[in-house]
Amino acid sequence: MSLQLYIGNKNYSSWSMRPWVALRHFGIPFEEVKLRFDSFDAGSQFKQALARVSPAGTVPVLVDEGFSVWDTLAIAEYLAEKFPQHALWPRAPHARARARSLCAEMHAGFRALRGACGMNIDASMPEVGQRVLAEQPAVRADLERLAAAWQDALDSSGGPFLFGEFSLADAFFAPVISRTRTYALPLPAAAAAWAERVWATHSVQAWVTDALAEKDFLAFEEPYRQAR
Repeated sequence: MSLQLYIGNKNYSSWSMRPWVALRHFGIPFEEVKLRFDSFDAGSQFKQALARVSPAGTVPVLVDEGFSVWDTLAIAEYLAEKFPQHALWPRAPHARARARSLCAEMHAGFRALRGACGMNIDASMPEVGQRVLAEQPAVRADLERLAAAWQDALDSSGGPFLFGEFSLADAFFAPVISRTRTYALPLPAAAAAWAERVWATHSVQAWVTDALAEKDFLAFEEPYRQAR
């Protein structure tokens, strides 16, 4: 098998989830290589293992016959070029450009939401979500922007996914959907229905099943449940 995807813990690693879901959804064969988040210190086993395939020291990393591609956006573009028959991006030029814009916005933005509501698929913490929304205006602004972006894409495409058929854009937002579930973050009706459709896809459910089976709870990834 020529493709290997290096990922972190499925319960926590939102960036790993994106290309994994895309590969699984489009039926592209790959070998999963999971590196446990023992620590993010330079001398950790996690960092030492990553150093063999990427100088960046972060997951995910895609390795294609010895050639490494790191960073989720770069991996997305590499896969789209390597497998054009699968239409990982929307085929229409304007839709494709908008999908790339949204993925880039996700990649670079929404730091308040990502910082306050880390991905934790195993957890259910509606009380934390309620408190965060009440106390942090930047998180509320991030959530409002996400809902508006999703609504705009759905209005333009007619659904059922952001740009009609499932694409990299839907895969990119799957970890955010997981956060809305963990922290019970409210969404408008159309966005909530789209989120449920993405969550129900075979690729996302396969990741979720694996994440729930890990039972590998790491203190440095558990600021809220540790404090209970």
